[in-house]
Amino acid sequence: VQLVESGGGLVQPGGSLRLSCVASGIIFGNNYMGWYRQAPGKERELVARITRVGSINYADSVKGRFTISRDNAKSTVYLQMNSLKPEDTAVYYCNAQFLSYESWGQGTQVTVSS
Repeated sequence: VQLVESGGGLVQPGGSLRLSCVASGIIFGNNYMGWYRQAPGKERELVARITRVGSINYADSVKGRFTISRDNAKSTVYLQMNSLKPEDTAVYYCNAQFLSYESWGQGTQVTVSS
C-alpha cells in the first residue's frame, strides 16, 4: 500500500492550497479516506474524512474553509484549503481505512505565514 501526498508549501494567510493523495495497492473505492494534520508539539488530529459513498465530516476548526473530495477513477483524494490561517500550519497526512486496515502517507508540510 502506498499513499503519496503532494501540494503542500508556504502560503500567506488568507491564501489557498490544494492537497492531493494518490493511492496504490488498495481497492480505493472500498476505503474511507481522510486527511489528518500534526502541528509541532501537538497530537495528530482529524481534518476531514470522506466515506466510500461520499459522506463527509470536518473538524470544527476547518468547516466552511476546507473541502475534501475523492475521485475513485484516479484513486485520489483531495483537500482544498481556502482562507488559510497561521494555525493551519502542520504536516498533513493522508489516511486510508478499510475495516481494521489502515495506511498513512509520508505527509506534506503546509506553512501559513506572512
